[in-house]
Amino acid sequence: MDYRKTYERWLAEAAEEDLIAELKKMDEAAREDAFYRDLAFGTGGLRGILGAGTNRMNVYVVARATQGLADYLGNDASVVIGYDSRLKSDEFARTAAGVFAANGIRVHFWPELLPVPTVSYGVRALGASAGVMITASHNPSRYNGYKVYGPDGCQITTEAAAAILTCINRLDMFRDVHRLSFEGGVRAGLITMIPDGILTDFIEHVKGQSVLFGDAIDRDTAIVYTPLNGTGLKPVTRALSEAGFSGITVVEEQREPDGHFPTCPYPNPEIREAMELGLAWCRRTGADLLLATDPDCDRCGIAVKDEAGEYRLLTGNETGLLLLDYICSQRTKHRRMPEHPVFVKTIVTMDLAEKIAAHYGVRTVNVLTGFKFIGEVIGRLADERDYICGFEESYGYLTGSYVRDKDGVNAAFMIAEMFAYYKTRGVSLLEKLQALYREYGYCLNTLHTFAFPGSSGMARMAEIMKSFRGGLKELAGERVLRTEDYAEGLNGLPASDVLKFMTESGSVVVRPSGTEPKLKIYISVTAENEGQAAEREARIREEMEERVRV
Repeated sequence: MDYRKTYERWLAEAAEEDLIAELKKMDEAAREDAFYRDLAFGTGGLRGILGAGTNRMNVYVVARATQGLADYLGNDASVVIGYDSRLKSDEFARTAAGVFAANGIRVHFWPELLPVPTVSYGVRALGASAGVMITASHNPSRYNGYKVYGPDGCQITTEAAAAILTCINRLDMFRDVHRLSFEGGVRAGLITMIPDGILTDFIEHVKGQSVLFGDAIDRDTAIVYTPLNGTGLKPVTRALSEAGFSGITVVEEQREPDGHFPTCPYPNPEIREAMELGLAWCRRTGADLLLATDPDCDRCGIAVKDEAGEYRLLTGNETGLLLLDYICSQRTKHRRMPEHPVFVKTIVTMDLAEKIAAHYGVRTVNVLTGFKFIGEVIGRLADERDYICGFEESYGYLTGSYVRDKDGVNAAFMIAEMFAYYKTRGVSLLEKLQALYREYGYCLNTLHTFAFPGSSGMARMAEIMKSFRGGLKELAGERVLRTEDYAEGLNGLPASDVLKFMTESGSVVVRPSGTEPKLKIYISVTAENEGQAAEREARIREEMEERVRV
């Protein structure tokens, strides 16, 4: 792609004043970064920085992707569209709806911003051919994205993404896209609003995941909740309130949707900085539990009090272990375990979960990173009721088959129930977690991320992965016993740019992010105690950082 010619064409043909103004201000480096490639379309759809250019998120990139998806779907199709609180999300959603309508494709449009799992749910509930969610998940405010779902409610497969990309690549961005105005699509009867009853049904399914089966809990427990200026406020507080939880306090500064995320520039519940305001509200109110969902409300992070009265953040792995054990123990106690129970996790998620599942006679299925693979497993089960839960270390959980993606509404509801169950019995979540470690052994999992922005960054990541594939014989003094390379597919899983190195005491996984210019390294260590695990993890981390930074 000749980025200079593409830039000049955009300058001549773009009609939006904000994009034209940005184009005119670009220096040579900015032009190259904005136009050296098309924004990548893959199994996660699109995700990128807002702005002018083929390597940015804007109405032209969204419209072209939508035209490609419309060509892929063909005649007699229908699509569910949703959007979150990010900058331009509503504009991009309406643009996509107009393109689908211009191609004769019926659009079921969520009339208000809602969590991403409502699109997964809506696709199946309405029998749609596909779903589109305008979101950049937990990325900083300058990002937005375009996530695509198949008719099964799962994010699209690798094969579908490749076929859609082929359709997109055939299109000239300014000549080949058919568009109606959103209002024109509504008048033509091709764009209709999704009725309130569908959201009510979704909430009922969330509440239906309860595993109390008549057990008493204290529903007055004090909970601080923050939607991080995203989409979770209405569905999370509604599900909890309807289930009888009466002590909910919402972080006021983060209550309302705001794509600028003024109090948490990186609105990710995995990061402590995003949780600080919620922690302050917990200290102020004396709350028992902090719940936080990311902007599109598919992730959930928590904090609980320790013995000193301070609040401790739990990792995604720790919360997942607790949920898995809680669900299994309740189902076992009340004889509600299915005949062939299945638990699903990603290959980078704590291996200790597999030991817990085995204790209860539950089969574990390991999948590649990305919750869509968990959703696909649910769809392949002979009886989807055999699925009891799944989670990934990046704070994604799902305890039912009513959607095929991680669900922050479901996670917040189940965590609140679990917390209240143990609190009623005089047990804290930290005490329960330590009991699990005593029973199954201590395990430490950490994630380390390295950013490589720009065109040179992508090449650098490729070089690093190539160097790792050249061989890693030792990790912190331990011999690498086995290396798994998923580049050509492995263990029944599809091809993916992932490497896993295994030693006697743990493993290291290396992979480029599928949505950001970042390299991710996951370290898993087993040891007799936390101190020994932390010491070994630090040695491995130093070695890996040295290899990445060279």
